[in-house]
Amino acid sequence: MPRVASLFLPHLAIERLRRVERMHRTAPSAAPPEAASQPRFADPVDDNPGACSVPRGGGWRPGARWARDGATSGRPSQAAIDALPAHQRPTMREMGRRSEHAEHPFKAMPSDEVGGTALTPSLSWATLWKKPTVLVLRTGQRDVITAACPVALDLGLRPGMVAAHARALVADLEVRDAEPEVDRALLYRLALHAARHWTPTASISGEDGLWLDLTGTTHLFGGEERFCRRLLAFLKRLGLTAQIAIAGTPGAAHALARFGREDMMLLAAGEEAQALADLPLVALRLEPDALAAAARFGLERIADLYPMPRGPLARRLGLRTVERLDQARGLVAEPIIPVVPTEAPVVTRHLLEPIGTAESITQVISDLVDDLVAELLQRGIGARTALLTAVRVDGEPQRLGIGASRATRDARHLKRMFGLRLAQLEPGLGIETMHLVVPHHEPLGAEAVGALLQTSRKGRDIAPLVDQLSARAGEAALFRMTSQESDVPERAARRIAPLDAPQAWPCWKRPVRLLRRPELLSNVVALMPDHPPRRFTWRRQDYHVVAGDGPERIHGEWWRTDREQWAVRDYYRVEAEGGQRFWLFRRGDGVDAETGDLSWHMHGLFG
Repeated sequence: MPRVASLFLPHLAIERLRRVERMHRTAPSAAPPEAASQPRFADPVDDNPGACSVPRGGGWRPGARWARDGATSGRPSQAAIDALPAHQRPTMREMGRRSEHAEHPFKAMPSDEVGGTALTPSLSWATLWKKPTVLVLRTGQRDVITAACPVALDLGLRPGMVAAHARALVADLEVRDAEPEVDRALLYRLALHAARHWTPTASISGEDGLWLDLTGTTHLFGGEERFCRRLLAFLKRLGLTAQIAIAGTPGAAHALARFGREDMMLLAAGEEAQALADLPLVALRLEPDALAAAARFGLERIADLYPMPRGPLARRLGLRTVERLDQARGLVAEPIIPVVPTEAPVVTRHLLEPIGTAESITQVISDLVDDLVAELLQRGIGARTALLTAVRVDGEPQRLGIGASRATRDARHLKRMFGLRLAQLEPGLGIETMHLVVPHHEPLGAEAVGALLQTSRKGRDIAPLVDQLSARAGEAALFRMTSQESDVPERAARRIAPLDAPQAWPCWKRPVRLLRRPELLSNVVALMPDHPPRRFTWRRQDYHVVAGDGPERIHGEWWRTDREQWAVRDYYRVEAEGGQRFWLFRRGDGVDAETGDLSWHMHGLFG
């Protein structure tokens, strides 16, 4: 039984700014120079353990190899141990410690700002900033409020209000610039912390929340209710206001967390439709056009959509509205794309002078690719996508992305891929910094040297050719055809990726070219019930049949729709006077009217 939690942070942007402000206010002053030269831990160490074999004041047990025969002066420092590579560091037993305690799952995250400690929201907003504060973002020719502190909210200021109007309403208003990228980074760090400590599947939900797939994990924390209480307390220590809801679907949890009446809501499985009935339509994450259309028709609550037929609802509010409604009620699955707690490989070049010529840009990209390949080789991974970011002198970033159909760390191939798209870069007055990052990578082990020789029986890898053709013609232009389990011919084939292996094809004779949809034939002359046609008209041209073979009877797939329960098609292979060979069929068996209307259709061409 799936259980999904939606975590909503309504004041993320403004509380992050408060967090930074308080860190700067509570940061300790710099230590005097003489204090900096003193050792960090000045407590005396008692080297006379007495009856105990372990020193009372710390140090190493006498049996450790790192004890250097009991001489504390020869013991390596912790800094020297941390400087060693991971595979050369001594084990816990060698260092005199048999085990280490596990970190608490709700331990506060280490801060990236000054101070480095968790924050408690003990100071009021008036004590911190002395006056109401809002964050604004430039939109077109005006500044729009994106977040407001509780003091500003009590005064009637709301997100979406123009900053000039807000200044007219509140005289002593503090206006600051919003930093959506920094807010997004904090939300991403919360998602990584959740993936490492609470559940393997954590995803970012919009700009102010997270999705946590808690299926089979809450029993580790004492149940869903206790987990939610601990999570809210954890966020409170970070200085963040939060609301959480747990339901059987991501859509229902998202709606209840943002529009529910309580800070913590636990919804039993199967009660999503009833719980969502009284919520507004905006809780379904509908598009603005759909919300405007719903307002014109007088639809306000989610319950208003339940009795409406699917066809009229999709025509009036869009097909996306029907999908969102089904996802919230659990009728359609909604996947959660988790964040992966790994650091993406990235290399950077800071240039002494701005560059703008194609030769210089190509040279820098070549150097970046060489550095990246070395990083990928050290990690044992290969790049599936690579993103090049070129920062111009005016601060405008230019991005250039490439994709590989298979994980690779071939420097020559990556350079060629970037060279094919180099014309998309606009250097402007010059590029001063270039970054190359691999957002999507896969494990890539070593390859036998014999497979790389020309005399090897192993087939050549066509992945580089596919990547180059995709860069020129587009990803949608390359595909393979494979068979699919279906009796209906137009459903028996589908497209797959160029490097995917196709399934086995059936032994039935099928035309080389199959039309996307069967086309109706006119002026058909045929002897009923089992003979092929003698004459027909297709695309305003008459054809006289000289030979024919059939019929091959194909029944409809009754388990898909009721319309195909008695449907029958009789297929024929015919040859016209000019040598053309066609594949056509007749609807119905010529006996029962329920099987078809006896109309003829063209479906494919041979040769």
